[in-house]
Amino acid sequence: MKRRTARAVGLLIGAALDAALGDPRQGHPVALFGTAAGRLENRIWADNRLRGLSYLCLCVIPVAGAGAALQRMGRRHRIADTGLVALATWVALGGTSLRREAAAVERRLDDGDLAAARQQLTHLVGRNPSGLDAGEIARAAVESVAENTSDAVVAPLFWGAVAGVPGLLGYRAVNTLDAMVGHHSRRYERFGWASARLDDALNLGPARLTMALTALCAPLIGTPAREVLSIALRDGARHPSPNAGRCEAAFAGALGVTLGGRNTYGARTEFRPLLGHGPAVSPADLGRANRLNRAVCAAAVVAASGLAMLTRDRLPRGSKEKR
Repeated sequence: MKRRTARAVGLLIGAALDAALGDPRQGHPVALFGTAAGRLENRIWADNRLRGLSYLCLCVIPVAGAGAALQRMGRRHRIADTGLVALATWVALGGTSLRREAAAVERRLDDGDLAAARQQLTHLVGRNPSGLDAGEIARAAVESVAENTSDAVVAPLFWGAVAGVPGLLGYRAVNTLDAMVGHHSRRYERFGWASARLDDALNLGPARLTMALTALCAPLIGTPAREVLSIALRDGARHPSPNAGRCEAAFAGALGVTLGGRNTYGARTEFRPLLGHGPAVSPADLGRANRLNRAVCAAAVVAASGLAMLTRDRLPRGSKEKR
């Protein structure tokens, strides 16, 4: 088995594991990484970009380096290579857990329990849910599903196809740091700058791929692909994020709804531009968003496996392939 085939098969197996099992509730490597990164932050935090860059390097380089070392070891045995890629893919992906959280929000809304729905929403977004009505809760959940279709599925698959195990683990480390310290606040405006900018750079390609795949899959929920692509290209750049807007605009077009509006983060309020031209989001749209996410994830797995098959086989110098 060639290395590129091993990588492609590993991505398929890892995606299947995520679809079947989701994330483990305890002891998830990403959660353990987040705990360690949080402790390091408490030790070295300072209100400047250089300290934040040092924090980023101290967190990401060991993870990506460990992935590269494992990949070098696995190259001599293709079955091991496939297994390592599969395991790293399972660790890096979060599509199934994303849909489970969104479905839990939908159930709370269907039950009419706004308090429980607001609490459940905190598992998906960082905004303040207090005071949100059913429509605003649903909007926040749909926006999270849209953005994380790229962040938690398409992007790790893309970097896994391009760079294998270090790509998968390194990307997930950067994306986790962005979620922890990459947002606008007095504490993280400077310290989290490097993490946020690197995450933006790593997601430039995957976010646009997500936009295209969303348009491709939109007919499955009754929306023409051309209409989705037109809305995404028109509205995607309005969002303050260089990447999230493309995904959210594509989902808005596919679902036939309008996303964006007033978001509250602690004591800070932001007014996000409106994306799409349909009605406001309703709780019923959450199930449709999950179905669209599932289709886009499946398409992303196929695309990533195909991309992996296009990579050149390179063996470590002096090594011989074992079949």
